[in-house]
Amino acid sequence: MARVDMTETENGGTSGPRPGLGARLARLRRDPGIWRRGIVLALCAVVLALLMVLHADIPNRIGNLGSLTETFLPWLGLFVPVLLVLALLRRSATALVALLVPVVVWLNLFGGLVVDKSEAGGDLTVVTHNVNADNPDPEGTARQVAASGADVVALEELKGDMVPVYERVLAETYKYHSVQGTVGLWSTYPLRDAQPVDIRLGWTRAMRATVAAPAGEVAVYVAHLPSVRVKLNAGFTANQRDDSANALGEAISHDPHQRIVLLGDLNGTMNDRSLNAVTSQLRSTQGAAGDGFGFSWPASFPMARIDQIMVKGVEPTSSWSLPETKSDHLPVAARVKL
Repeated sequence: MARVDMTETENGGTSGPRPGLGARLARLRRDPGIWRRGIVLALCAVVLALLMVLHADIPNRIGNLGSLTETFLPWLGLFVPVLLVLALLRRSATALVALLVPVVVWLNLFGGLVVDKSEAGGDLTVVTHNVNADNPDPEGTARQVAASGADVVALEELKGDMVPVYERVLAETYKYHSVQGTVGLWSTYPLRDAQPVDIRLGWTRAMRATVAAPAGEVAVYVAHLPSVRVKLNAGFTANQRDDSANALGEAISHDPHQRIVLLGDLNGTMNDRSLNAVTSQLRSTQGAAGDGFGFSWPASFPMARIDQIMVKGVEPTSSWSLPETKSDHLPVAARVKL
């Protein structure tokens, strides 16, 4: 026997059968306002999609607004469930249909990142970590990094009086190392030609060395690009970072080595147009062989991947983030096939 739901009245009686789901859907379809309601929500959905599609056209002239948008571009997807709830509350078919546009755009841009692309194998494991100049436990941080099992470790933001601590602790695992300014490279395999790289800062925050791995030599760059700033009178400023990125890209373009690995804190994501001088030559290990977005900063609640492992002439097989240390950045790691 079919079930008939009764609607209860205020005095406890019933007022007759309550429409079933099919009847309510039919009534909703006959509602002439279902397509007229929610026009504003539909327009918001279209604007959201356009922001994601045309992010490269957002001007940087006003407070580097374009780079700021690109840094947090994946997070624009959070507006989709908000608009979905509002569209359902408004009972707007127009808004629901329009919402498909930003969903498709977001999946096209970032859908490939949310699946695991890692595979077994690889010849070299590398790690990069901005250890934070004000790290309260450099010894513990060094031990955590060494415990990762990496063959090659790059550290950035090395404070002068803390360098001996890192050298002492890491010497137990890594026989070879070179520190240039505030960046350093540690390796289980021999290093040669270690030298600073000029990224137009007036002091050394980048270096290059050749790692003689058993599977073949590889040129390894370590870089710490200047931080971006948010200023009340200037907005999101990144001119110094951008100049350094261009200098780093120029150095890499002139490198005669076929195999190149870049490790470091670039203070920008792969979507940031200001890093084009670098990202146009190299590819991200996280994008090629990672699982998820691999956000690395801030360590307490990662929202952006500004710590990068990028490669040229080698094949990434896996990429991941390491557990939190006493730094404000997470260490990131990758394994590559030479």
